[in-house]
Amino acid sequence: MNEAHITVTGWVAAEPRYTVTTSGHPFLSLRVGCTPRRFDRQTSQWQDDEPLYLTVNCWRNLADNVNASDLQRGTPVVLTGRLRIRQYERDDQWRFSAEVEAITLGPDLNRGTVDFRPAQRSGPLTEEDRQLARETADQWALGAPTEEPESKA
Repeated sequence: MNEAHITVTGWVAAEPRYTVTTSGHPFLSLRVGCTPRRFDRQTSQWQDDEPLYLTVNCWRNLADNVNASDLQRGTPVVLTGRLRIRQYERDDQWRFSAEVEAITLGPDLNRGTVDFRPAQRSGPLTEEDRQLARETADQWALGAPTEEPESKA
């Protein structure tokens, strides 16, 4: 397995987009932001660095479960998944999109509680399903920059 697996702790930066593909596979895409912080010893205060925004793609049961959950803009989350850096051309310029194909996604329990309910499984993805995921990720990339919610505590 030569894939880059990552774990991200952040917050939901935009309302999730849910759909079911023509082949019947649930798909959900959302933006997750994280702001690295560092302690400045000279001022004895925490400083926020530039926020990072990632497109997170969820399939099948994970998509259904995230859609059924109350993950709204500003909700603190923890996710794991496979990192993908996609290069594409638009308007005669090369662009890059950082995406995570989520394996797990849920609320950050350091910042709150959750009421867990088990779910069931579904079948394999088609190429058409994956094309829908790329198009949805492109919509995030073309949208206006998402602002950080006021409360991240």
